[in-house]
Amino acid sequence: MPQTQKQTKPILLFNDECGVCRRIAGWVKKSARNNSGETSIIEEPIGDDPEVLRALNPDLDIWDAYATIHLLMPDGSMKVGGEAVAEVLRSLSNTKWLAQSFTLSMFGFRPFQMILSLGYAILADARPLFGCESCGTPSLWLKPVAWITKWAKTVSGERHFPRPNFTSLAVTPRQLQPATGLPPQARQL
Repeated sequence: MPQTQKQTKPILLFNDECGVCRRIAGWVKKSARNNSGETSIIEEPIGDDPEVLRALNPDLDIWDAYATIHLLMPDGSMKVGGEAVAEVLRSLSNTKWLAQSFTLSMFGFRPFQMILSLGYAILADARPLFGCESCGTPSLWLKPVAWITKWAKTVSGERHFPRPNFTSLAVTPRQLQPATGLPPQARQL
């Protein structure tokens, strides 16, 4: 949504058609609230209107936003991918301690940030395997995994792994008897 006033908090854009993205955004939303109910990050679904996204940031492309996570910073800059994830973790009170490691530099490299970026890249590539059709098709390196997953689903089917039907411990044997017009002695036969 376009901001009419000066943006004071980062805006996390997420794919609301992707189950993985929705769950992560839900966790961020819950973690971003402090005790007074104020939030440190604003979560916004990408939606389907490119003009709304361009109103937030003129350099933002809707297809890029669907492909990778974007975090719009209050200063007008934009963080993408693993850098966006690190910035989100810095903004959350329960993960600030972890986010400090992403700024550590050794010999001109930030190894923990590199690991985070690699992890995000793998998750972004694997999202279609988790059932997200809006995320496209799996990357080339994941095609064998996608094929094996599809094959396993067709071979096993639901009938081989039925869901258990548990009854509550509070249910009495009388409640388990079928509701018929027969007296209890006849139902026991």
